[in-house]
Amino acid sequence: MQKVVDIMKKRALQLLEQGTVNRVLGWKNGDFTYDQTPAVFNSKEEVNELVYNDFSAANLSKYLIAETKKEGKILAFLKPCDTYSFNQLIKEHRINRENVYVIGVECQGKVDVEKVRALGAKGVTGVEVDGETVTAHTLYGDKTFTKESVLMEKCLACKGKTHMAYDELIIVNPVEDKKNDRFKQVEELENMTPDERFAFWQGQLSKCIRCNACRNVCPACSCLKCVFDNPNSGVASKAVPDTFEEQLFHVIRAFHVAGRCTDCGECSRVCPQNIPLHLLNRKFIKDINKFYGEYQAGADTETRAPLTNFTKEDVEPSVISDKGGKA
Repeated sequence: MQKVVDIMKKRALQLLEQGTVNRVLGWKNGDFTYDQTPAVFNSKEEVNELVYNDFSAANLSKYLIAETKKEGKILAFLKPCDTYSFNQLIKEHRINRENVYVIGVECQGKVDVEKVRALGAKGVTGVEVDGETVTAHTLYGDKTFTKESVLMEKCLACKGKTHMAYDELIIVNPVEDKKNDRFKQVEELENMTPDERFAFWQGQLSKCIRCNACRNVCPACSCLKCVFDNPNSGVASKAVPDTFEEQLFHVIRAFHVAGRCTDCGECSRVCPQNIPLHLLNRKFIKDINKFYGEYQAGADTETRAPLTNFTKEDVEPSVISDKGGKA
């Protein structure tokens, strides 16, 4: 991966020197090397802080909403999954495409440090990845895991290694797409009884502390004024007065992004309570595919989403669909 980073830095410096761009969007280390954060580098000197490896999981596309409204052009390094969100934001006129230069970078899947801890690595001081082996350095000694066992949930449901948008690519180690059962967990929930399913979500959503991390990181949540910030709505408080409110927030948010969610998995990645919020969005995606035909948000910048388009073949409530059941 170091070779990829070297190429990224070299190309960023070239584009800055040529005046093609005046800043760079990428990742930098946080308090730990496995704790990486999105960052804008405004000079050639700052580009030296650019990193990219198995921990560069953050989707950078949403940051371009604000960045492409500034003067000059920004270079953005985007992973394959990021480009779906990028396209969707262009489709919604949230990103000025002319003000961003996109370099697509390869991705072999990102490591979830929380999974490393859950598998018994306590007191983690550092994590290293060597091929398919992940080594966690802890206060109590080293522990090793297979990379597959500690991949990000979003990577287990990878939509593929093909970039949907780019001006150029940096691919040093091509990776073949792996087939995955993207909707397996959704089907497990569907197979529950209504009471079991309600209990599952009540247990999960009751953990919500209303930090708004899911909303703030979600590329599909890009409204200038969010309904949940309305002091008259009754849902703006941090402390949850009853169980209804916590369910209302997440269910309504899932409805708001239906047909626009690219299934980037950022909501679950940043949740400090480890709530599987992506399953709500993925349920909507599964149903849209079932009732309206296969559709992937962000696959292009032109196609109208099923929920914003009308055809005479659309299913209607309580009408049996030839695509497999009731709407």
